[in-house]
Amino acid sequence: MNALAQQSGDASLAKQLGNRAAAGSYTLGCGIDELRSAADAAGFALFDTDLKGVKGKQNLLNALATAAKFPAGFGANWDALADELCDLSWHQANGYVLLLRNTSDTLGLSANDREIALDIFADTTVYWRQRNKAFWIFFA
Repeated sequence: MNALAQQSGDASLAKQLGNRAAAGSYTLGCGIDELRSAADAAGFALFDTDLKGVKGKQNLLNALATAAKFPAGFGANWDALADELCDLSWHQANGYVLLLRNTSDTLGLSANDREIALDIFADTTVYWRQRNKAFWIFFA
């Protein structure tokens, strides 16, 4: 993905965001404004999540819920996160971008919780690919 995000021009990046086969979790290789413009041009919903200072599972879940504007009934647990990321009916879009800014190597989580979160992100990408939409996760 680094090559994808480093290509110049929002139109080129917007086109590449539509590549479902390449969608997954990557380190962001371009500016946030460039990603935002490309997502907009592609008709993608972008969930901009600032993780600066976030420590622990509940804080991560709350940050994600706020960024993606999860419905009020969000259960704030791993199963609920997986359910919400694989629903997104309140965000009709051509595809989705989850931007995780100010991340640490651990995401502020225990090793076990980090593994669960990354598994959920990977499963979400596969879920949307099977429904002919791209779901990207960028760490910045």
